[in-house]
Amino acid sequence: MADAVSSAAVGPARERLSRTASLADPPERLRYVSGKRAEALARLGISSVRDLLLRIPRRYLDFSETKVIGMADVGQEVTVVARVDRVTTKRPRPRLPIVEVSVVDDTGVLVAEWFRQPWVAEQMCQGDLVALSGKVTFSYGFKRMSSPFFEVLSRAGQEGGEGQAASARIVPVHAVGEGVSTAWMRRIESAAVADAGDVCDFLPSPIVARRGLMTLARAIRQAHFPASMDAAEQARRRLAYDELVCLQLALISRNRIRLEGAEPCAHVTDGPRLTALSAALPFDLTSEQAQAVDEILADMAAPRAMSRLLMGDVGTGKTVVAAFGLAAAADTGTQAAMMAPTSVLATQYAEKLGPLLDAAGIAWRLVTGATAAEERRDTAARVASGEVSVVFGTTAILSSDISFRRLTFVVVDEQHRFGVGQRGALRGKGIAPDMLSMTATPIPRTLALSVYGDLSVSRIAHRPRPGAGVTTHVIPPESLDLAYGAIRDAHARGQLAYVVCPMIDEADDGEDLGWDRTQAPEGDEGKAPAARPHAATSVFRELSERVFPEMRVGLLTGRMGAAEKDEAMARFKAGETDVLVSTTVIEVGVDVPQATAMLVLDADRFGLATLHQVRGRVGRGDVAGVAYLETSAKRGTPARKRLAALERTSDGQELAELDLGLRHEGQVLGYRQHGSPELRVVDLEADADLVEAAHEDARRIADEDPELARDDHRPLAIEVRDRFGAYYEEVGQP
Repeated sequence: MADAVSSAAVGPARERLSRTASLADPPERLRYVSGKRAEALARLGISSVRDLLLRIPRRYLDFSETKVIGMADVGQEVTVVARVDRVTTKRPRPRLPIVEVSVVDDTGVLVAEWFRQPWVAEQMCQGDLVALSGKVTFSYGFKRMSSPFFEVLSRAGQEGGEGQAASARIVPVHAVGEGVSTAWMRRIESAAVADAGDVCDFLPSPIVARRGLMTLARAIRQAHFPASMDAAEQARRRLAYDELVCLQLALISRNRIRLEGAEPCAHVTDGPRLTALSAALPFDLTSEQAQAVDEILADMAAPRAMSRLLMGDVGTGKTVVAAFGLAAAADTGTQAAMMAPTSVLATQYAEKLGPLLDAAGIAWRLVTGATAAEERRDTAARVASGEVSVVFGTTAILSSDISFRRLTFVVVDEQHRFGVGQRGALRGKGIAPDMLSMTATPIPRTLALSVYGDLSVSRIAHRPRPGAGVTTHVIPPESLDLAYGAIRDAHARGQLAYVVCPMIDEADDGEDLGWDRTQAPEGDEGKAPAARPHAATSVFRELSERVFPEMRVGLLTGRMGAAEKDEAMARFKAGETDVLVSTTVIEVGVDVPQATAMLVLDADRFGLATLHQVRGRVGRGDVAGVAYLETSAKRGTPARKRLAALERTSDGQELAELDLGLRHEGQVLGYRQHGSPELRVVDLEADADLVEAAHEDARRIADEDPELARDDHRPLAIEVRDRFGAYYEEVGQP
């Protein structure tokens, strides 16, 4: 009898193993996926069965909670099912099509509006049965929804739509693109779950039990076609945990692979140059700075490669902390490199740290795109011979002509502004050098643990010299005279001012800042859009000719040549320019204590972290600064509420946590780099507990079994490889 039971179990087990092994297969092996649909899925980034199963719905229509129009209260988020009565398209402005769809049921009328989405008018016809999901408002005598999600349940004259809504209590809504509709994506996902979703669990069962997680097969099924909204959320959390654990293990594996066969340098951390540098400082380190120095030197003294992130708000003294690492490399008889994202900041390193290194007897050089050819050749020769111990520079130091004799310590400032390949190229100029990444961009703890989970973190929370501080005011466009008056007052006192713009010139599309100029400002959907965002070149002409003709107005943008940027910044610092019109190129590290006034135009186009850093450019000296944030966003909108937070607090970490709650993690950092991992399921604000748990579990697994070679870890190793293998194998070094 036992043999019969055992034989009966072999078939299903074999089938589950087969389905699990086929997760890496192309989606064409599934029903409904071939030809143009396969191409459409590829454009969505779906290249395997696993990708399809893990592409969970972006939202759900909960028909167990539908409301008739008459019972849909204003201010509520609801789903209504009604018939289309009329579809119209209005164009109050040439670039502002507004689609209005009136729907009716036995209890009333509701008007739905979509701005700049003319294609919506083609999706619905009079008589169609549709579901609309969104927030109910009231204006002009009707209940309304602005840009609601909609689903056509049945076409005019067709039957079965109401039955579909009744039988499918929770309808998943998957993100789609050209070539595949929401209905077809639902059909494809249904087939995928049925044919390939019953897979083996790659997580060790003790972890699943300890964390109270769903099994993987059940999570896949409930994520796509949930029995309840609670089941959908529990399924999402299981898949989010999987994503976090796999990413953490990929990061750990990346470091192991990078260091395989290398012999990291154990630095001297009590040498004469370190002592001389400390003695040359014109101030005492704060307790936080001293702790960061101790942590960095302890890592550098160990016979393993350091990977440390130094986080600190603007003005907390990260640069001087990094200088101790530079001195340790010199004491060891090796070399160090410090790379900045702009020539302005690299030059500032040389100006601030150069004299300290000179006092400590450490030879250094500066290399930027503006370095003269003859000087560059001389520097390259001295670096190659080992005569120069420290090199400051921009990405110019990545060029093949800059070759180090023995590079053992690298510093990357504002590291998220460099691509993965650029950071790897700098590290590749040495053999397993210690690496210190620095950022003044406040990073929420959950984001630091997930994306930078392979790094040790040092934090400096307080400024050693706080300066007079800055007061922030949010103003509408019609109140620009207030900002202009503050700039004139500063000029009358012999002080300087910044005017910051979101674009460089009129042809700029804003891509560098991560926003689309064809869209309304974030959080201001449903309102008529503001005028075209301000461009620095146009604002420069306007201020020079009309607003401040009596002042000397300068221009600084990222597209200027390195020599031009250096000259523009030098003139401003010397007081030869009264008002500097700029983009956010001034965000990083620029230190001009005489600057006390600032105007940021179209402030709602930027993230809180960026605005916090930008405003940190004023009020750094003994005179208090003032920053005006101009926005056309209306009061009460999310965009305006974000800006109000800047008026309320100067705590960068608090602002970073708030920004994370409002925007995607890539937007918080202001970048999306080639080679960077993308979190598809994780919500870093809602899943803070999962981030902590996954970080803890991944570390424990890696400590017990670094190569994931144990039998119970081998399925996990395959999953990590299939999900993030390209991240640590092809991209390579961080």
